[in-house]
Amino acid sequence: MQLNIPTPLKTEHEELHAVLVKATKEAGDTGKAARSVAEILHPHFVKEEEYALPPLGILSRLSQGEVRPEMKSVLTMTDKLKRDLPQMLEEHRAILDALDKLADAARKEGKMEYVKFSGDLTLHAQTEEEVLYPAAILVGEYLKVKLHR
Repeated sequence: MQLNIPTPLKTEHEELHAVLVKATKEAGDTGKAARSVAEILHPHFVKEEEYALPPLGILSRLSQGEVRPEMKSVLTMTDKLKRDLPQMLEEHRAILDALDKLADAARKEGKMEYVKFSGDLTLHAQTEEEVLYPAAILVGEYLKVKLHR
């Protein structure tokens, strides 16, 4: 079964990534701090797009009562997310620490766009921790019950 990350989430990731890429090209401490964020963030985004966010693509169908046997394929992703959740949260802590450094450097250099970006990405991580990751895990747990697995 083809699973697609919901468009708003995919778009948000793309927009955050675009700002970060721009920041990595800055000179001075802002660019250096942005490159540190990118080093940590990139592999994390890859994991999210591989198995943490795609299960959310069937959430609306599930909420309407649609459950199909081929949806069982999502369980590989949701089980992996459930197993890897402590590591994903640890990566968020490292990302947030790096974002604090980026915000400090950007503030000192008067690059307020990247101060805002740091806040935006911090809020994004919080949304993932409090809403998206739990929702993705619940998709899998719900399917297990409905598909009697």
